[in-house]
Amino acid sequence: MTMLTIDDVHTYYGDSYILQGVSLELKPGTVVALLGRNGVGKTTLVRSIMGLTPAARGRILFKGADITRMPTWRIARAGIGLVPQGRRVFRSLTVGEHLQVTARGTGGWTLDRIVNLFPNLGSRMRSPGGKLSGGEQQMLAAARALVGNPDLLLMDEPTEGLAPLMVRDLGQAIASLKAAGTSILLVEQQLAFALRHADLVYIMSKGRIVHRCTPAELSADTETKSRYLGV
Repeated sequence: MTMLTIDDVHTYYGDSYILQGVSLELKPGTVVALLGRNGVGKTTLVRSIMGLTPAARGRILFKGADITRMPTWRIARAGIGLVPQGRRVFRSLTVGEHLQVTARGTGGWTLDRIVNLFPNLGSRMRSPGGKLSGGEQQMLAAARALVGNPDLLLMDEPTEGLAPLMVRDLGQAIASLKAAGTSILLVEQQLAFALRHADLVYIMSKGRIVHRCTPAELSADTETKSRYLGV
């Protein structure tokens, strides 16, 4: 079974043609990294998967079911969690309130397990989101998605703005999630971080997928890294 199938997806922002026939697959229990320069359509693809910017053409299948035209709340309830770019935590809600609001189902991601994965949040349950550090907000954004017990987690630029120590902690969390069987689509700018944690890599340029390979293959491919990633 394929966890996520993106089949020839085209998405517009008004008159701007952003996704120009994107296709990719993500199998259960794997981490797929989506790489590319800024502005090539990576976040738009995440938004299309979640129904926030619906695809004009093509199909998005989640565990074989067509979710292309579903409203966002139904997509979330179907089992897709989102860790959005910029964290998007509610400044006035406490950490505990964030997790209470988004908790769903009776799956494995209980509050105790979340605190074990993100120990810093355990002592901050009564702290408002606006009082957390950037790294703590990123952990909260991930925890908020996980308590919904998703089968697939979309992570959009999770290392953005984080100090090296927090990037390390986030990497450990991703490794733990993968070991627990969670499927992850990782949109990332830090190449080394993405290659360390991904099973498969797709590169996007100008609204299209232009390259697909393993992390080891990309690590050794100087020409592709220079052409599409500026490395």
